[in-house]
Amino acid sequence: MNGFRLRCPKCGNGKLFRGYLKVKASCESCALDLTPQRADDGPAYVVILLVCHIAGVAMHLMYKPFVDAPLVLALIISVGAIALSLAMLPPVKGGFVAIQWAKGMHGFGEAKSTD
Repeated sequence: MNGFRLRCPKCGNGKLFRGYLKVKASCESCALDLTPQRADDGPAYVVILLVCHIAGVAMHLMYKPFVDAPLVLALIISVGAIALSLAMLPPVKGGFVAIQWAKGMHGFGEAKSTD
C-alpha cells in the first residue's frame, strides 16, 4: 500500500517520486536503492484498461440526456478520461514499484536480502 500512497515501499516515509512520474534513485529516509525498478509501460496499460471501462460505462449512462448533443457528450467523456488517467497514473506506477520490491524482482532481491 505504500507504493499506492507514493511512498517508499520499504519504510513508507520517503517520497517515491521526484517529479510527476520520475522515480527517485533512493529513498531519503531508509536509503533503499530504487534504481532496479522497471515499471516501464505496465502502469499505462492498467490505467488505460480501467479508464476505458469507466468511460464506456459512463457513455452508456449519459447517452439519453445527451442524445441531441453528441459533441458535448464526447467532450465530457474525453475530459473526464484525461483527468482520470492523469490522476491514476502515479499511484498505479507506485504500486508497480512496490510490488517489484516486495517480490524481489528486477534486482530488488539482492538489495532486500541484505537487510
